[in-house]
Amino acid sequence: MSLQTSRTELKFYPVTARRWKDFELLFGKNGACGGCWCMHWRLKQSKYDKQKGSGNRRAMKKLIESGKPPGIIGYINKEPVAWCCVGPREDFSKLERSRTLKPIDDKPVWSILCLFVAKSFRNAGLSSQVVKAAADYAFSKGATIVEGYPYVTGHKKWADPFVFTGLASSFKKAGFKVVAKPSESRRVVRLFI
Repeated sequence: MSLQTSRTELKFYPVTARRWKDFELLFGKNGACGGCWCMHWRLKQSKYDKQKGSGNRRAMKKLIESGKPPGIIGYINKEPVAWCCVGPREDFSKLERSRTLKPIDDKPVWSILCLFVAKSFRNAGLSSQVVKAAADYAFSKGATIVEGYPYVTGHKKWADPFVFTGLASSFKKAGFKVVAKPSESRRVVRLFI
């Protein structure tokens, strides 16, 4: 299934075992950032730290091979250039334990937790397209609410690795609305089907 955004050259697909090599290529030898392999939200901090790097890589590969896509991967001209972790909130144990990002109500939501864009494609406006494609994917799987937890930059310039949950401006451009302000620099945003 292809999920397309307004830019016809940027196409998104669920990350399945068939797309593992592309996912691995996009994340590179460092696993996107410091050996994360997008396992940060799925594990207790102690386990995450213990298996950082190759252990997280193996855990993500196993998750992908289980048949439950953990997110979407975006391509430009068949080159993997973007990733977005998206799934039901309950799939992310660290999010479930978060005091700052605790649920704002009891409605079932799908969460967008991590965006990664290849370095050579950053600052090109892709993030809002990635977020929108992730929401479209969630809606195609039955979600009625998609939630994100972006940062508000304000006057501070954040280094790319520290805004892996995205920027509020990208979510706003994708149609999300702020529903909570859990801290000065964080927002909870939602998009409804």
